[in-house]
Amino acid sequence: SSFGWHVIEVDGHDFAQLEEVFSQAKMVKGRPTVIIAHTTKGKGVSFMENNAGFHGKAPTPEQVEIALKELE
Repeated sequence: SSFGWHVIEVDGHDFAQLEEVFSQAKMVKGRPTVIIAHTTKGKGVSFMENNAGFHGKAPTPEQVEIALKELE
């Protein structure tokens, strides 16, 4: 049960879906809304994706350069 909350689940990497659920959330009146955005840590960067070692850790300058190239 959602204890009276309006719950919306979305792919947190899909900007179009996020925009849509933000609009939906604004329309709900009389109860709180929570948006659960499912994401993957480091998505799109080969050495960071699903690597807990990069959660809260700054990459080296060399890693930043590689990551930016992979995200282009």
